[in-house]
Amino acid sequence: MTENALISVIIPVYNGERYIAKAIKSVLAQEYKNIEIIAVNDGSTDGTEEVLRSYANVQYLYQPRKGASAARNSGIKCSSGDFIAFLDADDLWTKDKLKIQNSLFMDDHDLDMVFGHVEQFYSPELEDSLKGRIHLVAGSMPGYIPGAMLIKRISFLKVGFFDEGFRIGEFIDWYMRAVDHGLKSFIAREVVLKRRIHDANAGIKERDYRKDYLRVLKASLDRRRKTKKKVEAVIE
Repeated sequence: MTENALISVIIPVYNGERYIAKAIKSVLAQEYKNIEIIAVNDGSTDGTEEVLRSYANVQYLYQPRKGASAARNSGIKCSSGDFIAFLDADDLWTKDKLKIQNSLFMDDHDLDMVFGHVEQFYSPELEDSLKGRIHLVAGSMPGYIPGAMLIKRISFLKVGFFDEGFRIGEFIDWYMRAVDHGLKSFIAREVVLKRRIHDANAGIKERDYRKDYLRVLKASLDRRRKTKKKVEAVIE
């Protein structure tokens, strides 16, 4: 543990031309400066590549369309930081996000991962008709999502990579595995992430994949049943 450890920031992006520049700027504006940024273009068909290549201080990766899980995994494999952070291409970090979370690791070296609070906001171009259909939670809330997390690299690898079989719910699956592994976490009271609500959010566009949530739950229950059987076998 060092006060100035390298943090790898992984940004998966698919057709994120509208928002990716602001996401990157929110990373570059961090008070904590020892970072590397890896942006993974997940088969975009818009101007995403051109935007990403305009940043000399952003490592650019391209892969055919495989989904956010595979994009995050690709970024992690190319990273070299002692810590890993994630940011979706349409969201924004607050400027002290990494500073706050790193200080918590310095206070408690036993921590594996630190989360923070999240605020949602309507993207300026979102039509009023859609705003009426998409509920926005007022104020901040605990953010158990990738963009609000900072995690030790060694702790992440202990749990393993994201399951690329899930289109949505992949982080819930990963987090439940982290809990099963006994990872120690803490949630900061400060807001560290601004989550953009717009017409192309994955949860809106991929409603047909919501059955993945049931698969995530079943996978977790199956793991716990296996663990229970192993414990019972040892006791016997």
